Amino acid sequence: MTSTDGSSSRGPYAKGVQRRQEILDQTLEVVASRGIDGTSLRAIGEAIGVSHAALRHYFSSREALLVEVLRERDEASNRALGDTAGVFARLEFVAHRNVVEPALVTLYTTLLGTSVEPGNETARSYFAGRFATARAELAGQLRDELTASGRHSDVDLDQVASLIIAAFDGLQVQWLLDRDVDIAGTLRLLERVL
Repeated sequence: MTSTDGSSSRGPYAKGVQRRQEILDQTLEVVASRGIDGTSLRAIGEAIGVSHAALRHYFSSREALLVEVLRERDEASNRALGDTAGVFARLEFVAHRNVVEPALVTLYTTLLGTSVEPGNETARSYFAGRFATARAELAGQLRDELTASGRHSDVDLDQVASLIIAAFDGLQVQWLLDRDVDIAGTLRLLERVL
């Protein structure tokens, strides 16, 4: 829609989408400065200048907001990956992105841990779906790489994909505890072992 002065008017829907994105972006900053325990919906709202009611308009709960932060970061990471070829090249790219955002890794790890507890169905659903998709995509990429190289393997590639995911997530936890852990380097070693 264009106003009488020729400028573009985005309307209330576009403003709502923009506001929701601002909330997602700023929530990770709150997590970085206050930690997960300091990120109630009310605390997040106060820190970013949004009323509790406005936050509830966009997100039904703290868990829903934090899961949506992760989902949005997954999408941004996938866009940034672009045409990066090779399973381990893609994992290394993501590892390098993650180590510059420790709050993101902390949020991911903490929500993953709590997703197995009763009452955290939003996080449980997110992670169950995320792992299922990641396993399927990794297994498919591994099959494609084997086919392209003319090699064959009797190994169950779905299990290999599970192993790779477990290694990646485990390395991130180790890195959170000891920043000397080289996630990307260890993934390169895993690639050679596999």
